[in-house]
Amino acid sequence: MFNLDSLVRPNLRDMKPYSSARDEFQGEAQVMLDANENSLGSAGPDQFNRYPDPLQRAVKQELAQFKAVRPEQIFLGNGSDEAIDLLVRLTCVPGQDSLLILPPTYGMYEVAANLNDVRVERLQLTPDFQLSPEIVASVLASDAKIVWLCSPNNPTGNLLHAEYMEEILRGFRGLVVVDEAYADFAAAPSWTTRLAEFPNLVVLQTFSKAWGLAGLRLGMAFASPEIIGYLNKIKPPYNVSEATQRFALQALRDADRFESLRQQLLVGRDWLAERLPALPIVAEVFPSDANFLLVRFHPDATAVYDFLVARGIIVRNRTTQPGCAGTLRLTVGTPAENELLLQALREFNA
Repeated sequence: MFNLDSLVRPNLRDMKPYSSARDEFQGEAQVMLDANENSLGSAGPDQFNRYPDPLQRAVKQELAQFKAVRPEQIFLGNGSDEAIDLLVRLTCVPGQDSLLILPPTYGMYEVAANLNDVRVERLQLTPDFQLSPEIVASVLASDAKIVWLCSPNNPTGNLLHAEYMEEILRGFRGLVVVDEAYADFAAAPSWTTRLAEFPNLVVLQTFSKAWGLAGLRLGMAFASPEIIGYLNKIKPPYNVSEATQRFALQALRDADRFESLRQQLLVGRDWLAERLPALPIVAEVFPSDANFLLVRFHPDATAVYDFLVARGIIVRNRTTQPGCAGTLRLTVGTPAENELLLQALREFNA
């Protein structure tokens, strides 16, 4: 039986959060002299001398409609990395608790654990980067406070099997965090549609990928209002800037542009996936539900990587990751960038 209060660190259950000026007064007034802001204006842009809404209410209202959730089920942070760090700090007692990762996977889960002095348990995915009954059984036997399920997975690009994920959600005693940074490129429904079923579910998404807003650093976490309440309690008071909130609102009101970008990237992914296997240096192109392809090269992926760098083409060398020997991760670019990448690979050892 999942019990959130028993999962949260004891010193945080009754912690009194910092109360900012914008928590104590919301809205507009003729004279605002409560927050020690510069009342004269801003150097540079003249619209940013006031603190932003600490709970990003306008953005959450728009986002809730777009995602078919309630505003109180949304946490917004400085990239998904802020939510990752806060979830670790919320549940894991330093030097005592553990979290569980399934490599190869996104590296920030382990960084957050190390930063917070939290032990890392590892269960490696199958050779085709999937969950299995044995892995599920090991997850359910673990006393870790959090298990991270990256789906579509990074760096492999594939969705994890939903039936095994559901088994974990039904049986794991801690938080199950499903990282959906690349979900906009997958054909499967988001796990946000299952929030009502699983009180231990947290879904991470981002504006950095399909929305094309990596420079804004805006991440999303979706969960029960109780979990979101705890995250709001321990976050910094003004963790999302006024500029970021304004640009996010513009993006949400430009959903047609988002959909156009998403479709173009899917076309580019398919274009690369069709052509890469024909190259003699390509041993395997792994199936992808993301905006990148994991590709195994032979005989030497690092030599291919160095060759591309010399051509001014930067990809990600993943040869040192568990199960990823001989691989490079290729992000889908513009049509012209994809052509340049393919031509350079054709010329390697030509």
